[in-house]
Amino acid sequence: MSAGLTLWLGGAMLVFLAASATLRHYVDNSKFWVLFIALCLYTLGNLMMVRLMRESGMAVAISVSAVLQLVLASAVGLTVFGERPTLQQAAGLALGIVAVALIVWPHRGQG
Repeated sequence: MSAGLTLWLGGAMLVFLAASATLRHYVDNSKFWVLFIALCLYTLGNLMMVRLMRESGMAVAISVSAVLQLVLASAVGLTVFGERPTLQQAAGLALGIVAVALIVWPHRGQG
């Protein structure tokens, strides 16, 4: 992934992370406007993913996005909402990080 594409991915992840935190806030207070904001943020994040899919391919973009959302949402759950993963869940997060590293690892061109 190029530097620009990596920055775009970071922006999309921030939008998805904001959407997840907003949705978690909705669970606590059930106000419709909070749900509406969360849905708008998810829509924006998905629109940002279109560029990533065009430039890096659907498989890479969706795989990296899914695992990064998993890890970042877990980090927010830990730090903001006081959630604690089990040992098995923590191992799954670690495997997700390894998976993303392998997917985006630079490779030599053929030929």
